[in-house]
Amino acid sequence: MTEKDKRAFETIVAEAGSIKDGANPVSQPIYLSACYRHPDLRQAITFDRLRGYTYSRVEAPNRKVVEETLATLEEGCQGFAVASGMAAIQLVLSILHTGDELVSLDDLYGGDFRYFRHVESHYGVIFKQWDGRKVADLVKLLNEKTRIVWLETPSNPTMKKLDIQQIAAAVHAYNKDIIVAVDNTFYTPYYQKPLTEGADVVIHSATKYLGGHNDILGGIVVVKDEKLADDYFQFTITVGDTMSNFDAWLLTRSLKTLPLRMKQHAASAKKIAKFLETAPHVEKVLYPGKAGMISFYLDSEAEVERVLNSVKVITFAESLGGAESLITIPYYQTHDDVEADQRVRLGITTKLLRLSVGLEDPDDLIADLRQALGD
Repeated sequence: MTEKDKRAFETIVAEAGSIKDGANPVSQPIYLSACYRHPDLRQAITFDRLRGYTYSRVEAPNRKVVEETLATLEEGCQGFAVASGMAAIQLVLSILHTGDELVSLDDLYGGDFRYFRHVESHYGVIFKQWDGRKVADLVKLLNEKTRIVWLETPSNPTMKKLDIQQIAAAVHAYNKDIIVAVDNTFYTPYYQKPLTEGADVVIHSATKYLGGHNDILGGIVVVKDEKLADDYFQFTITVGDTMSNFDAWLLTRSLKTLPLRMKQHAASAKKIAKFLETAPHVEKVLYPGKAGMISFYLDSEAEVERVLNSVKVITFAESLGGAESLITIPYYQTHDDVEADQRVRLGITTKLLRLSVGLEDPDDLIADLRQALGD
């Protein structure tokens, strides 16, 4: 790590995109150009990522800032900014071949399972699931064909918390070449850095906390192995699912306030979780202790419908991590792609709600929940 990289988290994000050339702007301009002028023939025929830009699908100024910033924050060697969280999942799994095996936690964003089933049915990848309890049981699922172990912590939506260091150590002790990938969307590198705990790949839906304003789609992948980084780079420039310069500029802008936002999300969520623990009709509250995601069970489906139809400050919408508080019912929405029996087994029932605590005053949010919950 360079001296520059040893700066505080807040300094790194505040300075993201600050450049000292051209017209000397404080904020990086948006480069709305699909292609870039070659300075000479040699540069054009001997492309080197460090020499300059050629075509935006391959490399682009605004996207490069985002990728470098997230690689620094997650302490990896290379970051990739792609068009959506699902594109990030596709990128990580792009190294799989027919007969390879993927082992994942059984409680993840529903779209993960949809894509895992897709690669299983279309490409012959074998897909297994682990319940997240005993690491020894995870190791029993591994064999010579296992290529990736996929984790999410805290998990979506039942907030399972995993010991990344213990899991990564056990997996790598079995086979050092198995890739341990961790979805860090809920905590962000402000609260958790999986690569420093032994993981090989970290994934984000940048649409969520990294973006923070419910106004962009994006995905981030950061790796710590240069060979894997090269494999992923070749995939992104071939498939072309890279993030646009405009969205990358918006994401850079958002990262500058990430520490402030995460502190407020967490402070408000702790206060709201405490309220919900004694609120009428609330049977159980699931809060992992950091960031702004809370799941909670109500005592009836009728109460669920009443809450979703009655909230006024909180918005009934799918997504999370933005300035606006959002509430959703995972069973029917974010996790409808999970098999029904698995949803029930995990506790993703028709009485479970997921709340993304935004940046509104927490007392206003509590008042909104109080009136929606009723007596």
